[in-house]
Amino acid sequence: MEAPGGTVSRAVREHLRQLCLREFPCGLGSWNKSRFLPRTSRPWRELIPREEEAVGAGEETEEALLGLVRSPHSPWARLEELSKEDCFLRELAIQNPLMLNDSFFYSYFRSLRVVDKEVSLVDRDLLKFMNLEELILSANRIKEVDAANLPPTLKVLELYGNAITSMECLCTHPPPGLQHLGLGHNKLLGPLESQYVTSKHWPSLVSLDLGFNNLMDLQSMLASLCSLRQLRLLVLQGNPLALVPYYRGFTIDSLASLCVLDDITVSPNEKHQFRGLSLSGDLLACEAQLVVTIGNVTGVLDTSVLDPEPGPEGPFITYSYYVTYDFVEDEAGEGNEYGGVLAQIVKPSEALPEWLPAEGSEDAEESLESSVESGELEESAASGASAALPGSLDSAEALATLRPRIDPRLCPSPGTVLFSTVHKPWADIITCNYEMQHILKDLVPLKAFLLAGTTVTIVEEKILSWPVQPPAVESNLTARKGKADKDKKGKKEKEKGKEEKEKKKKEPLRELRQDPPVLQVLGHGLVALEPLLMGEPLVSTVCNFGVVRTLESDKLTSARDAKNKKTVKKGKQQPEAAADEDDHQPAPLTVQVQVQLSQCRSAEEALQAFAASPPPDP
Repeated sequence: MEAPGGTVSRAVREHLRQLCLREFPCGLGSWNKSRFLPRTSRPWRELIPREEEAVGAGEETEEALLGLVRSPHSPWARLEELSKEDCFLRELAIQNPLMLNDSFFYSYFRSLRVVDKEVSLVDRDLLKFMNLEELILSANRIKEVDAANLPPTLKVLELYGNAITSMECLCTHPPPGLQHLGLGHNKLLGPLESQYVTSKHWPSLVSLDLGFNNLMDLQSMLASLCSLRQLRLLVLQGNPLALVPYYRGFTIDSLASLCVLDDITVSPNEKHQFRGLSLSGDLLACEAQLVVTIGNVTGVLDTSVLDPEPGPEGPFITYSYYVTYDFVEDEAGEGNEYGGVLAQIVKPSEALPEWLPAEGSEDAEESLESSVESGELEESAASGASAALPGSLDSAEALATLRPRIDPRLCPSPGTVLFSTVHKPWADIITCNYEMQHILKDLVPLKAFLLAGTTVTIVEEKILSWPVQPPAVESNLTARKGKADKDKKGKKEKEKGKEEKEKKKKEPLRELRQDPPVLQVLGHGLVALEPLLMGEPLVSTVCNFGVVRTLESDKLTSARDAKNKKTVKKGKQQPEAAADEDDHQPAPLTVQVQVQLSQCRSAEEALQAFAASPPPDP
């Protein structure tokens, strides 16, 4: 039975059918039949019409038919979607349609390109193509390839974007003269894959592309690749093994004959800088190092100017602003504590946390907002620490149930940890000065995280404070005592009044109680980190969330600042604001974000980085 999605030979037949090689203006028909009808006395060599033969009535000349498939204005021309081989076949179907039989096709094709045709099986009929040298089967549904069905004449084999999990299937009967093998964007995983990239299986291999798989063990992979004496071009970027700082230098020093690594030419200077690094492979830690930097935040709306003046009984309102981002958690690195963790890890297997209020409760929304961030921030050397949630959020399904009650932009994605900068008061330019180094040993989840990117969010925290009222019992006792003293010491009433006034002046500030924080997301957006997998060492961007400030709010802020400084009078400020009203353009809400992947530039730097790293846990 034919596999779902079809076979390669079926896709080739369907492609030939779509070329319409037996339909007008190609093939045989009433438009050219008199030129190809056999005669009893003519051998088969004379089936091809001679130039002097006249064209029958109602038929087209060969030149006219060729013009229909060559002219860009013809409805039968498909010049943009056809390859050179396809165009040649269509012209041949006009010039000599009797040649187009199965034996011709199997001997004619030297290159087959079957891309995105939902092919799932490389069938045995492919062996009929006797002169096939190039086979491109990218973007299909192939999970395994029976190498016995590959023509032995193959020199190029591309299987990009399929679902191949191991190269073992290709090594049973590999084409002996294969020079290029492309297996990028598949699902190769496991330490055993290195045993399938040796000269035993690919003695003539010049170019190998294994990019964007899940290969982990760099040292064992390079130990096998050393046996490929003809290898000159190698692509390993996009694999977890390429995220370690010493990846490029270690690869260059291990493969002395390599000319191009990850589409970048290997220079003599690089070979000199990384000389000897391959001899120290056992000393190098298999971990990735990334540094996240968050710079200035601009364009934040000063919400405090829109609040009314607080009365003697409150509420007294304070605002602070901070930036959050999510980053993958390193399950392999035990005891790795971050100074900037805001929320706990989100794991798909955990149940809903008990701290979440039930639906329909009166304080559900307020409790959720206060639970997002409980406790005060404390500055740390890295950037500032913040309290963790009392429980961890659930999987995507659980997050979906929470969306009606909590802003999902304040929840980390499954498998990640939420990090926060230090809370800062409002300013035209809020300087975060945040820098956090992430050292991760579990590289497969890191690769998946970099493909997905990180979400950066600017949050406003609003806290209402109220004066604490003294207990009622204490006031009653004071009243009784005052009455008794009045009866006994009436003469000293005036002196006591004076003492009480002086006491009130020296009385300390009243104690305040705080309501749970009210959080508001001012802006959030995705920062793409895929360039780090493509070989770029740094992703630097300015997230622009649009304009949130208004002319009225900026006027109120300017008036408040002028009043506080006492440098500008109110009468002079209003005309000045009116004059700038037409030209007023509030700055957009932005935040500067950088994510840098550490890369060693020399063998000495790689060894120094290892010496400076902490020893592994016993």
